[in-house]
Amino acid sequence: MITRRSLIQTLPALPLATGALYPVQGVTKSKTLRVAGVGTQYFKNSHCDVIFSKLLEGWDHLGGAGPDLQLVSMYVEQKTGNDISVAKSEKHNVPIFDNIHDALTLGTDRLQCDAVLSIGEHGKYESTEETHQVKYPRRRFFDAIADTFEQTGRVVPVFNDKHLSWNWKDAKAMYDRARRLKIPFQAGSSLPFAWRYPAVTIPIGSKIRTITGVAFGGLESYGFHALETIQCLMERRKGGETGVRSVEAIPYDKMWQAERAGKWSRKAVATALKAADKSADDLEQRIRRDDSSIYVIEYRDGSRAVCCMLNGVTDEMSVAIELDKSKQLLGQLFKMEMQYPYRHFEQLVRGIDSFFHTGKAHTPVERTLLTTGILDRAIHSHYAGGVKYTTPELAIKYKPGRWHFANELEENFPEPIQYEQASP
Repeated sequence: MITRRSLIQTLPALPLATGALYPVQGVTKSKTLRVAGVGTQYFKNSHCDVIFSKLLEGWDHLGGAGPDLQLVSMYVEQKTGNDISVAKSEKHNVPIFDNIHDALTLGTDRLQCDAVLSIGEHGKYESTEETHQVKYPRRRFFDAIADTFEQTGRVVPVFNDKHLSWNWKDAKAMYDRARRLKIPFQAGSSLPFAWRYPAVTIPIGSKIRTITGVAFGGLESYGFHALETIQCLMERRKGGETGVRSVEAIPYDKMWQAERAGKWSRKAVATALKAADKSADDLEQRIRRDDSSIYVIEYRDGSRAVCCMLNGVTDEMSVAIELDKSKQLLGQLFKMEMQYPYRHFEQLVRGIDSFFHTGKAHTPVERTLLTTGILDRAIHSHYAGGVKYTTPELAIKYKPGRWHFANELEENFPEPIQYEQASP
């Protein structure tokens, strides 16, 4: 039940089906597609809420226009005291099933959906002892979906929220099975589609030397957001994505030696922070020691990314882009709207809508596969005290994505509202 109606009604409405938001040529949406929703927990402000509820209740969650997608069934694995899935089910006449197979078949022996949304985020799940990675059941969800496809003899597009898995082996297995079964598969974060300030588009084929991202939050949970923010830019460099040669994480006690060795640049950090209207003064004193780290990614073509998880310094996500032969760094803020109904997720859902109708991924799943592998290596490196890993398994090549960020083409796109607490 929406409880902040008076606040939300004051927000400007997002434009519907504009060139900025439906840019894929040849998209003909002749019908509303039936979507099965698979999730771990569905509570207010959860990923299920900010995605499923847009299908049920429109972009603003108030009953207005929304995607051309109808949520026809749900599987919600954990229902806690703050669960809203049951109430949403009753309000919108959407059945909740006890297993994924029945959610996709409506309890029959035939597939009864045109697409599947899989959201393995939130919930009480075991964590790895050494690296504290939460074992969200994204592969288990995907395997159950793929099993159903094989049993019914039909496949439909699948979107997987955030990274593919907490570990590389499972992520690669998901990717390989999707290819083997020819499942249209897309995945990823809301961050690449958020507002960007300045609204500068890096041209495909740019000579990018280094991108430095500055972010906050959990080293894994928000680290994925930060890395994919960087990757959606890095993939636009000359030659396209060629993969990653090595990954290392620099914990707090090694940061300053690493700075002197040239592994990260204070100037680049300052540029990224300035784009977010944050200060780079007194980093040594402000960066939290226990939950900060710097991920250094060396690409196979010689370019580099530096992902600075600097808790205590910022509550935004921003980057500094170093272009070849340019003395000036470009700073850019990736702006989230951290207030209900979280409109940066709207851009993600608009992209999902297009993907489901076309059956063709506009954002390559290889981006998410590569970012998942980088993150897994970075987390292991951090908890191993900064071990540098060579990564032949991450020799992943792909062409850049082609879905727009929120204000890329829309000059008067509504501004994100201000917020006090941030959580992508």
